[in-house]
Amino acid sequence: MSDNHLSGTDTTLKGMALMAGCMLVLPFMDAIAKYMANVEGMSPGQVNFYRFFFQVACILPFLFAIQGRSALSAKRPGLNLLRGLLHGAASLMFFTAVKYMPLADVFAIYFVEPFILTALSAVFLGEKVGWRRWLAIVVGFGGAMIVIQPSYEVFGLTSLLPVACAFLYALYMFLNRAIGEADTPVTMQTMAGIGGTLFMGAVLIGGDAAGQADFAISLPTSWLGLVLLVILGSISGYAHLIVVRAFRMAPLSVLAPFQYFEIIAATILGYALFNDFPTVSKWVGILIIVGSGLFILWREQRRVAEKR
Repeated sequence: MSDNHLSGTDTTLKGMALMAGCMLVLPFMDAIAKYMANVEGMSPGQVNFYRFFFQVACILPFLFAIQGRSALSAKRPGLNLLRGLLHGAASLMFFTAVKYMPLADVFAIYFVEPFILTALSAVFLGEKVGWRRWLAIVVGFGGAMIVIQPSYEVFGLTSLLPVACAFLYALYMFLNRAIGEADTPVTMQTMAGIGGTLFMGAVLIGGDAAGQADFAISLPTSWLGLVLLVILGSISGYAHLIVVRAFRMAPLSVLAPFQYFEIIAATILGYALFNDFPTVSKWVGILIIVGSGLFILWREQRRVAEKR
């Protein structure tokens, strides 16, 4: 049965189910990146290159099947490639962080991204942000500091990489808003994958030449490693397409809270695979971040409702 034959409630519920499923699956991508870095000995930069390379390789046949060559015909190719560059840089920061830090810690700190995006929208798009949401942003960053503080003592500046990732990903999302609907989601996803691959290729060449271990060029050392990298790229490509699909079926305000499911999945994977589990103080920081983020979403929902 097509979405057109579903009731509004059924369509929303289906969108919620798709979003929840993706948020529980996406942390597997980061667990694979951590495994490849810590067990297979592959640099985070190389893992990130393969993430985008196999994303494009795995998703292109599907894209050509449903959209043909027009999947590569972007009306704004420059901005879409820039999206890929920002996504590649953000992912590089994240994969480097998960090499050294517990998955749950990285995800918790990364979730300051909605606060950064809200601030960027207020400053550059002129969106009205009241004092309550500004206060929630400050409180959310305070929660992030609770998570970062003990991590900083152990990992040093590496503990700030998720913040850099959040900032770059917020710019990526901001650019999505700025581009609007000039290109289809399929085309945007394809071009972003190509942009990310090209960006990471350049980073690897420069980093390897400079002798930076986290950007060293290497090939998979086992069949398991190769299979995991293909799975990594597949999750990256198809899960994000499903997320785009979910946002077409349900409102942003309904789906956005499901992003915090990633912390749940990351905590379970971190404990099951790497024996990492957040301390009590870090749980406090995580709850503050999640609570602040949900408050911002609630205020946004009220603001939209009041305009109707």
